Amino acid sequence: MARQTVRFYPQLIRGAEEDPRMPAEMRHGLARETLDPHKNLVLNFFYPFLLESPVSTAAPLSCAAAEDSVDRVSLLPDNLLRRVVSRLPAKDGARTAALSSRWRHLWRSAPLVLVDTHLLPAKRAGARPARAGAVSRAVTAAVSAVLEAHPGSFSFVSLTCNFMGRADRAVLARWVQLFATKGVSDLVLVNRPWPLPHSAVCLPVALFSCASLRRLYLGAWVFPDTATLPRGAAFPSLRELVLGCVIVTDKDLDFVLAASPVLEILAVVGNQTQLHARLASQSLRCAQFCVSTVEEVAVVDAPRLERLFIWCSSSHDQPSKKASTRVKIGRAPHLRLLGYLRPGVHILQIGNTTINAGTKVSPSTIVPSVQMLALSLQFGIRNEVKMLPSFLRCFPNVEALCIKSEETLEPTGNIRLKFWQDNGLIECIRSRLKSIVFREYHGHENEFAFLMFIAENAQVLERMVVELKLGKYAAPMEIAIKLKALESAKWASGSIKLQLTFSKFPSAWSLAKGSDLSCDDPFLCLCYMPTYFSVRDSSGQFQPLGYL
Repeated sequence: MARQTVRFYPQLIRGAEEDPRMPAEMRHGLARETLDPHKNLVLNFFYPFLLESPVSTAAPLSCAAAEDSVDRVSLLPDNLLRRVVSRLPAKDGARTAALSSRWRHLWRSAPLVLVDTHLLPAKRAGARPARAGAVSRAVTAAVSAVLEAHPGSFSFVSLTCNFMGRADRAVLARWVQLFATKGVSDLVLVNRPWPLPHSAVCLPVALFSCASLRRLYLGAWVFPDTATLPRGAAFPSLRELVLGCVIVTDKDLDFVLAASPVLEILAVVGNQTQLHARLASQSLRCAQFCVSTVEEVAVVDAPRLERLFIWCSSSHDQPSKKASTRVKIGRAPHLRLLGYLRPGVHILQIGNTTINAGTKVSPSTIVPSVQMLALSLQFGIRNEVKMLPSFLRCFPNVEALCIKSEETLEPTGNIRLKFWQDNGLIECIRSRLKSIVFREYHGHENEFAFLMFIAENAQVLERMVVELKLGKYAAPMEIAIKLKALESAKWASGSIKLQLTFSKFPSAWSLAKGSDLSCDDPFLCLCYMPTYFSVRDSSGQFQPLGYL
């Protein structure tokens, strides 16, 4: 065969817009390249998810002067002027007190936004970079001064560039006390020492007296022993809780869920201890466990839970150890989105039944509410592929399926199409499946056999998207032409539904999309666009393969 040349049409190729958000700039502290790969992964994952400040230091603070030189802004009523001050960075809001005696009392009574990155010392041209410790001390002193000086409330506080050690616990305790008295609604509190857990500082018990908190994001702390908390300690208004690199025990997590009666979103990122998470909450709607050490996630009683995500988490932090994370689904009548389950690695338990290869379907072994399912597996590992039919049978009403194919370094054998044909009926594939996205296709025979089975059995399938990686394959067109052979299948849906797409960036889970309850597609199962490409045949002419 003559050498084939691929002609791409960039405007139609998906990928460039998928560049994941980079972490917030680390203006001081340990450089990311000095950390081990796991901590780097956690930082890349956690920092972009932190709450964004509702105010900006980049906005101009000037306006064109009126021709009559009348100060029309000061003629506005006090309630409007307070809203103006509230939309300024804390240090700019404080400066308005110097305008006149009237502005002085406005600043004192306006709810402020406090972001410590807005207080970083200005960089002077040609000056040597300040030492991390000196910058941290200066920012800590500035934060303390703002909190003590302003008698009013703080609607939003984000403190992410401090190095607080055990010697700073008194300062931290005072801050938390002021958060409670000043009615902080949204709080981001991230410490910076590494490595954990040896350098971690325990959060003050007074944190549980912050009754006004609605969103709480904590990073790199030790959770207080909830057994020592005063009676009545609770988060009565808390709706979002994100724990990033926080050392928290099973009983502490149980306590938080019980003490947060309106909590809707829970995310655990980069957990440093082996966690058995029991989800018993009447309000919880979304739970995420990402890049964490998790022995078990058990949905005990969560009548409002809609989403459960377990991404890049395992039961041991040493990959060489063979241990499985148990995922138990009890009472969750509204669970609609579930992933990324990994057959052969995750032990799936529904009710009192552990799902194994060949487990018979019964009303006690299915979760009928799940409509969107994401799975991750190595198609080159026989045991993982053999578990796949059993997992799929547990979710008979899945309409959108996302499969992430992991690279197999040591394959254990092929599983042909006959394996799938012998497995018989899989209800969700036969009568429910409308969309399947197969990510990171490697060209393995086991992958092709699975896709062929889908094509020949999915009666209501509307599209099959197969994602290839740009730059991954030595002969990408050979892979594409092999996939083209799927068109020869007898498609149960009546027509060919294959779409081929190229992705430049690795598919990564997004905490933000997972927690956004208005986003119907956090797995990106529904939003792929077809890719158009062509090949040069033996005569030198470009022959289109079309929209695949």
